[in-house]
Amino acid sequence: MRVISVNTNGIRAAARKGFFDWLALQSADVVCIQETKAQIDQLADPVFHPEGYHCYYFDAEKKGYSGTALYCKKKPKKITSGLGWDPADSQGRYIQADFDGVSVASIYVPSGSSGDEAQARKEVFMTNIMDHFKAMRRKRREFIFCADWNICHREVDIKNWRGNRKNSGFLPHERAWLDSLFDDVGYADAFRVINQEEDQYTWWSNRGQAWAKNVGWRLDYQVVTPGLVDKIQSASIYKDERFSDHAPFIMDYDIDY
Repeated sequence: MRVISVNTNGIRAAARKGFFDWLALQSADVVCIQETKAQIDQLADPVFHPEGYHCYYFDAEKKGYSGTALYCKKKPKKITSGLGWDPADSQGRYIQADFDGVSVASIYVPSGSSGDEAQARKEVFMTNIMDHFKAMRRKRREFIFCADWNICHREVDIKNWRGNRKNSGFLPHERAWLDSLFDDVGYADAFRVINQEEDQYTWWSNRGQAWAKNVGWRLDYQVVTPGLVDKIQSASIYKDERFSDHAPFIMDYDIDY
């Protein structure tokens, strides 16, 4: 099972940069997209409904903002759009596909980088979705949560960690929240299960030479239930082309779904 996760920072912009041409060659089983920045009625063009996939969009009420999507090669048994609470649902931040053996979700965690109010909204989201993650651990099924988490977990996950310790995305309590998700609730960071290397980033600022110099942050993770840890086969970050300020993140699992 190949799962691709990517924050497109506007799916229409990513399309113009060749994202769908690239995607057609990837043999993905499930594609999780964050930050579509489009209303569903703006995505009628067939390019946004790739051949061979069942496509599901969950848009935000505000135009040009947030939004998530799933493309599934196999038709899911069920699609769940939202978590049952605002503002997450009115911003289109969570969509989940249930298959026979596994559920896959696309999640866009709010950014807190624009100021104190944004950070406060982010932390409310973190508190509420942690309850959801705990509840899902009690279910008798496996989960893959693909998200732009807007948090770097460890020093190895960010180039300039010393200079970012007081910045949203690398605050001590945000990192501790991920510690709790992994150590207390029991999920795993699938990428780090098989890749402990440095300089493995998925987001680069558009300022300066961040992309060219690989001054990045690893903000995009696939977080999995313990039963999938031994099923992880490979992980890669695609950087040969740039469709967004984030890079597509590809993982293969030995799963019959």
